[in-house]
Amino acid sequence: MYFFISQLSISDILLTTDIVPNLLHILLNNGGTISLFGCMTQLYFFLVTLGSDCLLLSVMSYDRYVAICNPLRYNSIMTSEYTVKLMAMCWLLSIFVAFIDNIATSKVTFCEPNIIDHLFCDFLPLKDIACSDTFTIQLLIYIQCFPIIIIPTIVIITCYIYIVVIIVNIPTSTGRQKAFSTCSSHLIVVSIFYWTMFSVYVFPTKGNLSTVSKILSLLYTMFTPLINPIIYSLRNRDIRKAVQEAKLRSKNIRRMLVTLF
Repeated sequence: MYFFISQLSISDILLTTDIVPNLLHILLNNGGTISLFGCMTQLYFFLVTLGSDCLLLSVMSYDRYVAICNPLRYNSIMTSEYTVKLMAMCWLLSIFVAFIDNIATSKVTFCEPNIIDHLFCDFLPLKDIACSDTFTIQLLIYIQCFPIIIIPTIVIITCYIYIVVIIVNIPTSTGRQKAFSTCSSHLIVVSIFYWTMFSVYVFPTKGNLSTVSKILSLLYTMFTPLINPIIYSLRNRDIRKAVQEAKLRSKNIRRMLVTLF
């Protein structure tokens, strides 16, 4: 579990590093400029981290499924070698899909004035300022939805259906609560992340560059990476215990300083 969370943290750090600095520059200067190369670079890393987040969340749901539905076989199924292979598959697939999408987008001709009415370089705002045919970009948006959004969503839903069936059949309320607590944090993160993703890419609103679309983009690029560590920390007993021990140590240090001085 900690290995998967660490990979999700790396992906979230890369996502915010790619988006937030330039976004802050734009906000502080009431606008800003970015070169075509810079825009394509930002789009590429955005797509890599976005795809890795989707795939990592689906792998984490499978991990929770094995932990709850096959607890006695968990250590034999989710071995270190197997988890590393799953993570490598997630990163390699997201890198490959992002590379194909980025190459296709870079071949589009853009018109003057090249004003992107959005918070960062994304498919939809770039499509709207293009002069050449954007059928390829539109096709790529829907094609990439299957390996990056649709298939992981099916995996997550299937895993949680089995998890719910197992939890309902647990005879004691303590057992049901314990089983549900192992996946509640992940379920909260998945619900927020995938709801915004579907709203923007799978079922886009009328007028893709509306204020609603910008707010939804902020949710999965800034808000979700912000709340991920908070949710997983608050729901994890080991982390809460470590925080309490750190607080206790800090109190002891303060008492020693007061005594000395």
